[in-house]
Amino acid sequence: MSDSARPSPEEIILYEKDPKTRIATITFNRPDRLNAPTIGARLRYARLLHRANIDDEVKVLVIRGAGNDLGSGVDLPEFMEVYAAEDDEPKLGEFGLSTEDDVRMPPPGSFRGGAQIGQWFADPRSGCRTLQDFRKISILEVKGYCYGWHFYQAADADLVISSDDALFGHAAFRYAGWGPRMWAWASTMGIRKFQEMVFTGRPFTAAEMYDCNFLNKVVPRDQLEDEVAKYALACSRTRPTDVVFQQKLFFAMMKQHQGEYMGSMLTGLFESLGNYSRPDAGDASLDEMLGQGLASAVKDNDDQFPPDFRLSRSGRRKPE
Repeated sequence: MSDSARPSPEEIILYEKDPKTRIATITFNRPDRLNAPTIGARLRYARLLHRANIDDEVKVLVIRGAGNDLGSGVDLPEFMEVYAAEDDEPKLGEFGLSTEDDVRMPPPGSFRGGAQIGQWFADPRSGCRTLQDFRKISILEVKGYCYGWHFYQAADADLVISSDDALFGHAAFRYAGWGPRMWAWASTMGIRKFQEMVFTGRPFTAAEMYDCNFLNKVVPRDQLEDEVAKYALACSRTRPTDVVFQQKLFFAMMKQHQGEYMGSMLTGLFESLGNYSRPDAGDASLDEMLGQGLASAVKDNDDQFPPDFRLSRSGRRKPE
């Protein structure tokens, strides 16, 4: 899909606020693509979080998805197009830069070539780890798929309210082996259960995520919006926003004592060492898998697993 065929960042990421309740809402609005944000949409998401962080008319932020799902991750076809490009201009767009700024990317295959994008995902401006630096109360409303980049947001939100039909995970555990928010997921879920998710690659249900303390509440799908609204209103009526800021600083310091940001720094190392990971005998390499097209690669890989280990809803319904 060309850039001109993709919706604008403003169409993909919607924002509104109610000064009376001091509740703001961000909606991922691309349901026909499982709410996949483009690079520009991720950068807009980061800017909106910064805006809500400063705005005195915002105390609580609700984040949700349009349609049937929260989302299944970023626009990977766009991401692959950008990093397959021979010139620097598309790649610089990821960082909010341009060749007109007299900037050049590191050489392909260099350590910085991999580490730089991994470290960028730990920068609040990237839209990947941005909720960690948000000093108001964030509530994530989850339904359907909560995969990839959207699973990042679940790792970093203050409260996560889910419908009972939600699935959580990251396809990258199957085709790359790791993801940028691994430290945060392991800290929140508990290392034993998170190891199961990583080593099997299987998605976890909402009930399983609640049992390992990742979710605050699980409700039927038709009760989800009302439940989130109840939580948001309660949070908006508690301590003054100054006290919320102090509370968030406490939790931020606690997370840093536990190594949250160090986990993000490791992402850059993994990105740069990825080329040294060789496939087992008889297995296709990551490049070969993706060469057949991302959707086909993920589907073909998914079909190798038992039905309840598969990532897609349609795949989970098919017999083994």
